[in-house]
Amino acid sequence: MHRFLAVVIVALALSLFPCESFAQSGTGGGGEAKKANRRPAPTPTSEPRPVEAGEEDPFDDVITVDTNLVTIPVRVLDKQGRFVGGLTQSDFKIFEDNVEQDVAYFSNEQNPFTVALVLDMSYSSTFKIDEIQQAALTFVTQLRPNDKVMVISFDQEVHILCEPTSDRKLINNAIVRTRISSGTSLYDAVDFVVNKRFNKIEGRKAVVLFTDGVDTTSRAAHDRENLRDASELDALVYPIKYDTFADVQAIERGEKSVPQNPTTNNTILNPPINGGNIPTSGSPSSLPFPLPTGTIRTGGGNSRPVGVSSGQGTTREEYERAEVYLDRMAMLTGGRVYEANSPENLSRAFSRIASELREFYSIGFYPNEAEPGKTRKLKVKVAKPGVAVRARDSYVVRPKDVN
Repeated sequence: MHRFLAVVIVALALSLFPCESFAQSGTGGGGEAKKANRRPAPTPTSEPRPVEAGEEDPFDDVITVDTNLVTIPVRVLDKQGRFVGGLTQSDFKIFEDNVEQDVAYFSNEQNPFTVALVLDMSYSSTFKIDEIQQAALTFVTQLRPNDKVMVISFDQEVHILCEPTSDRKLINNAIVRTRISSGTSLYDAVDFVVNKRFNKIEGRKAVVLFTDGVDTTSRAAHDRENLRDASELDALVYPIKYDTFADVQAIERGEKSVPQNPTTNNTILNPPINGGNIPTSGSPSSLPFPLPTGTIRTGGGNSRPVGVSSGQGTTREEYERAEVYLDRMAMLTGGRVYEANSPENLSRAFSRIASELREFYSIGFYPNEAEPGKTRKLKVKVAKPGVAVRARDSYVVRPKDVN
């Protein structure tokens, strides 16, 4: 009888522990009432994906985190505009809607970046293809050895030439495979990077977007979607923009011919935008996609390139819309717009971006509960006198099911 009573008492005692634990986690001291929920640092896990036989998995070493952690790239400068290095997690404070949050994540300026190099290869490009390629190749040499780069070009289609890798040979080969063609699916290219690649990658990320900003052929996305999605992502966007309005008008009047590609045997990768297996540079045997013709048929059996002599992407209003799009993209993500209307300016823009990427910290916090799609204000402060902090000033709450 005594043993039976002892068992009952033990069972009742054990049944009380979950309630006690829940009560403790749901309350806090008065000093913590204004801070975000404290949660342990995320545990990185690899996210496998199906891989065809003989194909290298481009994400075999990418760490992904299933969490709502909000991370913010931060650049700290002194009064002379020089980067302030050597800061630690305790030097930073984060405020969401004017309420201080716990800094739950910190990455210093030494940690590697994943960079998406996104190149506009439409006929309207004001640069020759060798000028674009040389500037991009030089940019890669200015990154740190452990930085990863993925190379995407776009015309009427989106071409994934290289998945994220630190292998400089693969990156360089991808860059020299770029080819000028017709059409400009800018919004589809940005959508692919943001929603199909960077949303799966943890750590410091940046998009270097070389374009005039005028879209003529996107089918899967539009500019407002791009801006919304970029504001939800913890990645910097650096547009390098150039003005092609005069060139496009000259082509329209027949005063200037469209650029031509040099003769080469390089293969162009042209995977489908939605669905299907995307070949990688690690599987040469899986590059069956032909170079798209990028033309539309007109009356009398003639063909004209999409976006050139078709009326699309030729008006001043479209160019003004493009400028607003690129400016907003940089502002929402904490990046910066560079203008490049000459080969010299193009190389200088790439060089400055490479330099800036070595000067960012990343900090993060777990946000308070909020409705997905709601915009929250951000403020980052540094406990150092006489410094300026450059970081995004807001973010959009992501749905919880986004990984």
